[in-house]
Amino acid sequence: MVAMPDLSASPRPVITRKDVARLAGVSTAVVSYVVNGGPKNVAPATEEKVRQAIAALGYRPNAAARALKKGSSQILGMVVPKISNPFFASLAEAVEQAAEEQGFAMLLADSRDSLTVERRHLRNFIDRQVDGVFLCSVLVQPDIQELRERGVRTVLLNFSEESPSVDAIGPEFSESTRRAVEHLASHGHRDIALVMGLTTGNAPDRREGGWRSALQGLGASEGRIFRCTFDRQGGYEAGKQFLAVMPRPTAVFISSDQQAIGFLRAVQEAGLRVPDDVAVMAFDGSDEAEYCWPPLSTVRQPVKEMAEAGVRAIIGAGRDEPSRNQVFDCELILRRSCGCHAEGS
Repeated sequence: MVAMPDLSASPRPVITRKDVARLAGVSTAVVSYVVNGGPKNVAPATEEKVRQAIAALGYRPNAAARALKKGSSQILGMVVPKISNPFFASLAEAVEQAAEEQGFAMLLADSRDSLTVERRHLRNFIDRQVDGVFLCSVLVQPDIQELRERGVRTVLLNFSEESPSVDAIGPEFSESTRRAVEHLASHGHRDIALVMGLTTGNAPDRREGGWRSALQGLGASEGRIFRCTFDRQGGYEAGKQFLAVMPRPTAVFISSDQQAIGFLRAVQEAGLRVPDDVAVMAFDGSDEAEYCWPPLSTVRQPVKEMAEAGVRAIIGAGRDEPSRNQVFDCELILRRSCGCHAEGS
């Protein structure tokens, strides 16, 4: 048994690998093999002595020194526009879990829908020498020049535009939206409006393109667009504007679940009913969509699959492959808000 030292004195000294080796009666190399799980095997009895010494001394390996030696921090960074949005919260959780399975930790930063804050977070990640960055940018065409110059492997998440110089992973926005609008039309609607979130930059959102394409294919008249922020308050304000229009559209496609929840409140406050007075379909597929009232029909993004693909691109099998775009199909989840009465709604 390893004798327990008296560590009650203050201030507590910095415990090193040499201290552990001295207490356990082994070399520092053996301590390293035990701490790192190799590369050489250690006899069970010797390993137990080392672990007892580690516990007795309260030794914690120096992560910074180990990262310097290995040339890897084993830390990834992720920037999202708003962590309070359940979709980005679930995406961040999925990325963290996928990274953890590979032995990596993740730093999460919230840009608060600010390009200035987003760039500050990216520079901070560069300074901390993270092994890679996941960026859910506030820009439709984000600027990652500094990340490339510093050799930081980067993946644009929730991003479906062509981006030949960097890995980009996201949902199929346009076709998924087109199918959602066509589903609204299958309930007899022809005047289908769009509640569209405000984006930074000049490029149009692909959801808007899918909505326009669906209306053209149906031979329907050009619909009305209500632009607002990507949150509940934005959807609520857009809902009030929608309700003030006469003649009022009979259906609406909304660019995020959060906006749709705000929209539903505006409709209910006006004494109207969904889907009887207006049918609603949204985009994201967050858990909240199932539990609002009425349950929200939505386009569900494959969050887990996108997260795992992003981690592979940075630290997995895709690390040494050329950058590429990966676009994932989405699933229509049909509930009561669009006029369907799916099981469980």
